[in-house]
Amino acid sequence: MLAELRIENFAIIDSLELSFKPGLVIFTGETGAGKSIIIDAVETLLGGRAETTMIRSGAERAQIEATFRIPSQVQEDVHAILEREQLLDDPDYLILSREIRSAGRNTARVNGRSVNLALMRQLGEFLVDVHGQSEHLSLLRVRQHLDLLDRYADTGELLNDFRQSYRELVSIRRELNDLRRAESDAVRRADILTYQINEIDSARLHPGEEQNLLAERNRLANAEELSSLIQASLLALDEGTPESPSATDLFGRVVDALNDLSRLDASQTDNAEQAQVLSDNLTELARSLRLYLEGIEFNPTRLDQVEERINLIHNLTRKYGETIPEILEFAADARRQLHSISHASERMQELHSLEKDLLPVLSQQGQSLSHSRHVAAQKLKDVLEIELADLRMPEAHFEVDFQQSQDPDGVPLPDGRQVAFDANGLDRIEFLIAPNPGEGLKPLVKIASGGETSRLMLAIKNVLARADHIPALIFDEIDQGIGGRVGAIVGYKLWHLARLHQVLCITHLPQLAAFGEQHFQVQKQFQEDRTITIVNELNDEARIKELAQMMGELSDGTLHSAREIMQTVEEMTERKSV
Repeated sequence: MLAELRIENFAIIDSLELSFKPGLVIFTGETGAGKSIIIDAVETLLGGRAETTMIRSGAERAQIEATFRIPSQVQEDVHAILEREQLLDDPDYLILSREIRSAGRNTARVNGRSVNLALMRQLGEFLVDVHGQSEHLSLLRVRQHLDLLDRYADTGELLNDFRQSYRELVSIRRELNDLRRAESDAVRRADILTYQINEIDSARLHPGEEQNLLAERNRLANAEELSSLIQASLLALDEGTPESPSATDLFGRVVDALNDLSRLDASQTDNAEQAQVLSDNLTELARSLRLYLEGIEFNPTRLDQVEERINLIHNLTRKYGETIPEILEFAADARRQLHSISHASERMQELHSLEKDLLPVLSQQGQSLSHSRHVAAQKLKDVLEIELADLRMPEAHFEVDFQQSQDPDGVPLPDGRQVAFDANGLDRIEFLIAPNPGEGLKPLVKIASGGETSRLMLAIKNVLARADHIPALIFDEIDQGIGGRVGAIVGYKLWHLARLHQVLCITHLPQLAAFGEQHFQVQKQFQEDRTITIVNELNDEARIKELAQMMGELSDGTLHSAREIMQTVEEMTERKSV
């Protein structure tokens, strides 16, 4: 519901801040005082067109901000949008704002963060319906008619069963289409896959092989230099000459001397042992170098083989993956694809069988769903025409138009037809209305705007109140062309509608206004040669006085009539206080 509304520098509104309660909220005041401007501000906030002419004269920008309490019936949808856009702050409240600047740049914000207007409109569709001179009407969106009828008919379980079968069929047909597309190219594709598998398999690759080959190539290509360096190392380390003893010989003398020293001085035993370890290490190093030298081969043939192998691996990496494991995985995937192609005809037969079995199930579920809708549509027609008669539209007629279209790929019906279907069933529906005798039924989306539209909307909303989840409804000019007696009926219906929704209504009829549970008076005043809008919440005697003035000159008679109206409303609604 709409909890708070703040408007600054919008049309003739200088600064306005209103707090709203649940139930029926009434706005009254003289024509031109700014009542409809408040509604225009809400529509603009919800993503309506914003123009610089809306900015109050002399101001640089107009600001509109509203706080909405998110009721349980729309929390899931609203939260899904907010979480997707990372805009969810308080799970129970939502703040929308719109700024219109004279420079032409407008800003929309959700919970303080800038968003595009499309998102603002999307959120608005779950929060408010405005019925009036410039409609923001959910009922004028044909795609929502089926959803409303389904809620009214309580088809939830039937619809869920149908949608589960529908998803299964869509999955089957999607796989069939993929297989059909692949079938036309199957032979060529199978040849390519076979070639790729054979090329990889014949290489007999092993993970880590390339690194070993690169190391071997390095040794083979540099065999002469490696041998020379090792021989020089061994000469200095272990072989030596009479003129230049080897390192091991020299260090052997160190070991002998330290052993003699440790026998004379036991404190040098550790040094003698350490020298022996170093001597052993030198001997081990020399042995390791000789083994390495023995492994060095001057083998141009082997070098050519290694180069060829490395080139083969590089060629495969260019085609199938950057590493040997990726190449091997490519081959495994190619085998899976080849297996699928080889067994495609078997799978297609299996899928055709599943499709054949599922279509009658969808047909039966779809027919059950359609039957439930038809029954509900007739009930809706009867109840709604009674509502319209109460609103002094006794000749108005309402119908739910059902359409089905034939489709060779559709579900079979008992009469031999095959009809199209989607996730919502077999039906396409639209609400039709004939407001006046002789006009014929017309789509609801094409009926005239104004008070007649508002009354039609009120009747439909009243009947569909439990099916319609939108929490806040706004009616402007709903009393156009009706008298006081009908106004009381409209007022009662609005009050009844407000048991399930928050309802904001602009009216000139005291008989309607008296049903309000919160009453605002809108006045136009002149201050410092400027016109401004003032809004006051009325209670008790102030409200009686406003109702009396709505009937004419303020007098004992009109005051008495206002009190009688309030008493009647109290009796009709069984309220203990106004």
